[in-house]
Amino acid sequence: MPIPVTATPAPHPERPSRAGPVAEPPFPFRQFIVKMHGRCNLACRYCYLYEGPDHTWRGRPAATPPGVLERTALRIGEHAAAHGLTALSLVLHGGEPLLAGAGTLARFTGLVRDRVPDDCTVHATVQTNATLLTERRLAVLARHSIRVGISLDGGLPEHNTLRTDHAGRPSWPAAARGARLISEHRPEAYAGILTVVDPTTDPVEVYESLLALRPPALDLLLPHGNWSARPPHREGPGTPYGDWLCAVFDRWWRAGRRETRVRLFEECVALLLGLPAATESLGLAPFDAVVVETDGSIEQVDSLKSCYEGAARTGLDVFRNSFDQALRHPGVAARQAGAASLAAACRACPLLAVCGGGHYAHRYRAGHGFTNPSVYCADLQRLIRHVARSLAGAAAAPAVPAASPAPAAPALLEGDVL
Repeated sequence: MPIPVTATPAPHPERPSRAGPVAEPPFPFRQFIVKMHGRCNLACRYCYLYEGPDHTWRGRPAATPPGVLERTALRIGEHAAAHGLTALSLVLHGGEPLLAGAGTLARFTGLVRDRVPDDCTVHATVQTNATLLTERRLAVLARHSIRVGISLDGGLPEHNTLRTDHAGRPSWPAAARGARLISEHRPEAYAGILTVVDPTTDPVEVYESLLALRPPALDLLLPHGNWSARPPHREGPGTPYGDWLCAVFDRWWRAGRRETRVRLFEECVALLLGLPAATESLGLAPFDAVVVETDGSIEQVDSLKSCYEGAARTGLDVFRNSFDQALRHPGVAARQAGAASLAAACRACPLLAVCGGGHYAHRYRAGHGFTNPSVYCADLQRLIRHVARSLAGAAAAPAVPAASPAPAAPALLEGDVL
């Protein structure tokens, strides 16, 4: 399951901005992704975690033992205190985290909140496939201020044909029931929906079908792939993913009101305006997420597991090591080095400040590591230039009467990205 952007991001005062100097790495972790359960009740046929090249999950406990959770909470509190964090994101992840039980998720979240300093706010989110959501479980999560992010391939049954259980039965009926349950009965706990882009689908249909589930936010992710294991439909010279995203952007941008947040688009707009933005897929902000596996191993994010066996491994664990030690791991240091860790072609690109080289895992090429442009380079250029033209058009448009809804015109457009 991908890491959600539906989690509430913790404030990051040290993120790079064109407006002035920034602090030097290492930057503290502010997103703690904790594997609450290492197995999943679904067997999605495209899952990079269980069907990909990394099989380290097979040797780990299914459910995270209480001792690992207690030690993880202690380490998070230790890190928050050492770096004076006033907010952090706690992502309860899997596999399918609800297999651990809503009570376990609530108890662990309470442990973390008890261990961090009094002035540090813990924004907790569980990322689920929604099939196990019930009124009782949602009540437990809501009572402990744990928001719920849902992973779906679209808002219609035909969009989710690859999301089946281990017996090959469709997951859509249960997932749709869970999504509607939270949107209708616990909207305050609804974090949003995460969807992986499939360029063979109708982009506007997918977007509008997801809107029908009333998410406060949508996260559109490119499927994990790289130069040695190409993403589906990315063999030719075109830009199928960029075209798909541009179509959704136009539908979103021209709505005249914010129907939902789409983080990829909002971050792209912010970066084009020279504002700081926080996303793993765009920009040069230092990466600040870390993973704790079910056996207590401290790892880099799961997306690296789409590259090769052991790509996320650090050799550290919560019993013997602190998160500060993980900050010094070469892989983490590379993620926080900004433009210095990018390929020469990326550093020379006029879109650098917005693209940021793309998602780190998408740069991998066997034998050459991660110092390459993204396998989605052309798609990202297509999207960024399209968004820039939309911003320029809005800035040049005649003034609209206050009573007429319209997208807000930008105050600034950097000419070097057009």
